[in-house]
Amino acid sequence: MVKVGLTGGIGAGKSEVSRLLASYGAVVVDADKIAREVVEPGTPGLAAVVAEFGEGVLTPEGTLDRPKLGGIVFNDPEKLQALNAIVHPLVGARSAELEASAGPDAVVVHDVPLLTENGLAPLYDTVVVVDAAPQTQLDRLVRLRGMAEDEAKSRMAAQATREQRLGIADLVIDNDGPLEALEPQVRAVWERLRGA
Repeated sequence: MVKVGLTGGIGAGKSEVSRLLASYGAVVVDADKIAREVVEPGTPGLAAVVAEFGEGVLTPEGTLDRPKLGGIVFNDPEKLQALNAIVHPLVGARSAELEASAGPDAVVVHDVPLLTENGLAPLYDTVVVVDAAPQTQLDRLVRLRGMAEDEAKSRMAAQATREQRLGIADLVIDNDGPLEALEPQVRAVWERLRGA
């Protein structure tokens, strides 16, 4: 088994790289997806979040109001730390379950947005960073995701710097260009991972 950590700043295109790797046969463990699953209605994770932040972080239907919670934690490091203390252990346990169920010859790609910030690089055989210039990230967040520019800049500022991400990279995928330029790079990275 080859354990790969895949990361990149918001808007860098990590999700597309993850999707391509999965299409080639990688077992993708998506930390964001798992983070949503562990706080679904009826889970201990959601109960813990409500206990910490109050009923105001729930929608009228009883699901987590992610934008509202994001507004609370993204500009308050202590509150973000409190949220992470609830969610990260749950995500880690579920990720370990998924990895354990992959075959011995699998390439297991852990799609982890905050890999750099949380010092997780040593957990992986190879760290792949999807890189894009900050201006490219900002443009994608505003134009493609419809985010307000101030919110996009705030989200980017809350993450590791480009230099910090590149500093932990074993392999870098440059995603500053068009989508057509991405696939050949991801294919080349996949071939290297299969040979690892």
